[in-house]
Amino acid sequence: MGRIMTITNHLEEVPQMMSFVEDFCTDAGLDEMTILGLTLAMEEAVVNVVNYAYPEGTTGEIEMEVSSDDKALTFILRDRGKPFDPTTAKEVDITLSAEERNIGGLGIHLIRNYMDVVKYEYCDGQNVLTLIKNKET
Repeated sequence: MGRIMTITNHLEEVPQMMSFVEDFCTDAGLDEMTILGLTLAMEEAVVNVVNYAYPEGTTGEIEMEVSSDDKALTFILRDRGKPFDPTTAKEVDITLSAEERNIGGLGIHLIRNYMDVVKYEYCDGQNVLTLIKNKET
């Protein structure tokens, strides 16, 4: 089972993509807490692309491909914005207070900690972020 959705890099389109993720996860038979976690992780990934991939004032596309098998759910985000590899981003020190911490990075932290696989490649002028969540056995 697989689906694809494309939006532009406008924040008002993000809820539409999150509904797409939620519907996909529901159809895959996931429980409510898992759906909530996946939706939050995917929202962080999509909002990062919306906010940072394309120069301000330009419009670009963000494609999400979702698929599922017996073992895992796979989410692939593609965009033609500036290259950014979230797998090389510095870990956030969550032991520090909010005042001591640098701004940003919590979204990537959440994605890394919720997803089982986070893989990035820049291929044919595209950022390709693959996020995999293993199904509970």
